[in-house]
Amino acid sequence: MATITFQGTPIETSGTLPAVGSQAPDFKLTKNDLSSTTLADFKGKRVVMNIFPSIDTGVCATSVRNFNERASGLKNTTILCISRDTPFAQSRFAGDEGLENVINLSDIKDGSFGKDYGLTIAEGPFETLHSRAVVVLDENGQVMYNEQVPEIAQEPNYLAALKTLL
Repeated sequence: MATITFQGTPIETSGTLPAVGSQAPDFKLTKNDLSSTTLADFKGKRVVMNIFPSIDTGVCATSVRNFNERASGLKNTTILCISRDTPFAQSRFAGDEGLENVINLSDIKDGSFGKDYGLTIAEGPFETLHSRAVVVLDENGQVMYNEQVPEIAQEPNYLAALKTLL
């Protein structure tokens, strides 16, 4: 378990992020058109996973906007924005914001992504949602970088994550 904070109060997650150098766990997530996608669908591309509790909170929305902006110049890289929001909420947000450089994916169906990646919040007001984290994968799905953001209201370190791709 990892300990993070919510407004300074410690809360636990279901585990720890996959280690740098390890193979990322496979996943099955829901796209905005309600079809499924897996890690294998991104083989051959570098992947940045921007993971967060809900698109409808300020810091989460900011992280999606920032990765959308910063991703435009990255070659052979896909940015996945992953939460337990409904695909409808993710689609609405992407449309309202004009986001074109990120793919929103939902773990709403069974929460297995959060469990397999060790980031399901185990207690408190955000229980069952994902903690804020970034995981960067190489073209073969190997973890190049991970960051478990220590305070849920804090933004991830965008530069550190993207620096691994330069």
